[in-house]
Amino acid sequence: MKTRFLIWLLTPALLLRVLAAPGPANPETPTPPAAKPGASASEGPMYVFPLKTEVTRVTVALMRRALKEAERNGAGSFVIDMDTPGGRLDATETLLEMLRKTKLPTYTFVNPNAISAGALISLATKKIYMRPDSVIGAAAIVSGSGEDLQETMQLKGNSFLTAKMRAVCEENGHNPAIAEAFIVKDRELKMGETVIDSKETLLSLNGPEAVRLYDGKPLLAAGLVENLAGLAKSAHLSATMVIVEPTGFEEIATWLAIFAPLLMVGGIVGAYIEIKTPGFGIPGIASIICFALFFGGQMIAGFAGYESVFVFILGLVLVVIEVFVVPGTIVPGLVGMLLMLGSLVWAMVDRWPGTTGMPSSDDLKTPMLNLVIAFAGTAILIALLAKILPKTALYNRLVLGTASADGPAVSIPIVNLTVKVGDLGTATTTLRPAGKAAFAGEVHDVVTLGDFITAGSPVRVVETDGVRVVVQQA
Repeated sequence: MKTRFLIWLLTPALLLRVLAAPGPANPETPTPPAAKPGASASEGPMYVFPLKTEVTRVTVALMRRALKEAERNGAGSFVIDMDTPGGRLDATETLLEMLRKTKLPTYTFVNPNAISAGALISLATKKIYMRPDSVIGAAAIVSGSGEDLQETMQLKGNSFLTAKMRAVCEENGHNPAIAEAFIVKDRELKMGETVIDSKETLLSLNGPEAVRLYDGKPLLAAGLVENLAGLAKSAHLSATMVIVEPTGFEEIATWLAIFAPLLMVGGIVGAYIEIKTPGFGIPGIASIICFALFFGGQMIAGFAGYESVFVFILGLVLVVIEVFVVPGTIVPGLVGMLLMLGSLVWAMVDRWPGTTGMPSSDDLKTPMLNLVIAFAGTAILIALLAKILPKTALYNRLVLGTASADGPAVSIPIVNLTVKVGDLGTATTTLRPAGKAAFAGEVHDVVTLGDFITAGSPVRVVETDGVRVVVQQA
């Protein structure tokens, strides 16, 4: 019985979650209590998310956690303290959707640069404030190495991105023409008869240019401020400030969440090998580590809660009961597998505070894609292992076979001469992969080619070598 495999599975994920639990980033500003029932949103604290690096998938995970924490704690506003040269387009698109989804009033403080992706993210917030020496703009699409795209790809990318940003700007009260001038070089920006940006350059604005009034309205920014305290005063926000900084464990966990399909492959394959070999060894330990890292990464990145882990453990218990206690009954194992699969998918669903009901198709898109990738990788890897592993020295050490003892040879009568290739029989014990099977009323020691065969299943002899009988399921 491999009960230790079940006992040890939960401990690493919970330990990682406890070690990574973020505390107040600013010791001078304790984390405030949640807003009182009935209090208006403006009475809550101002949550600040520092965006001081390139925009990556890690940025997505960190901002997701910051937004969810702010909503749970009754924040009155969410401010992005921005100084970025840009970053990945796919990560930027995800951030735009997150900012559109949140119910909090959102602000950007350009401190001092919001270039490329930073400019687009700024436009997804309700208000933009800038330092007098700050710059925003220059959001043309380029390749990962920073080079210009081929003309057709550039046109397609510009068409897609400008359409998306027009919708974003209209939702947040910004001028859509500014977003287009940020992205497309040959778009001229005019306010009345004044040409602000010609067709020869991409638009970039400094602080004074962004707040200049046209027809009584600022061009882009709501005001110039020197720091976050100035923004709070100018925008009439709470002076209580909570700065959400990532922990070291959290940064590691966000990468673990990104590589979730690989961790699922490692966990499933490790469990498969462990079930097929006697005792408890390296494959089982590797499976525990992979699943612990998977759930720990998902919890810390803001996706999963403890309920996903407990559902997975419940499913694992049912599978263990099916294999070792009541083999062949099917129902416990089937229910257990469904619970385990469901917990893996649920752990990757991006659930926001206050969300009720079942996840939508959009919510399930990424988790299901990750699960399909994991299953495809698992099937390929298990097929390769089933073909290659029996031929390796490692397999011979794991499976009992014939052995030659030291000393003089003695004659031993061979009792398995009655069994020949092609004979049909029945497994009298579970073959994992060694066990016993009955042929014509005689019970013989047998071994499979690596497959797991339950007791009572029909088997066929595929090879005999002295007293060694190799079978496969008929």
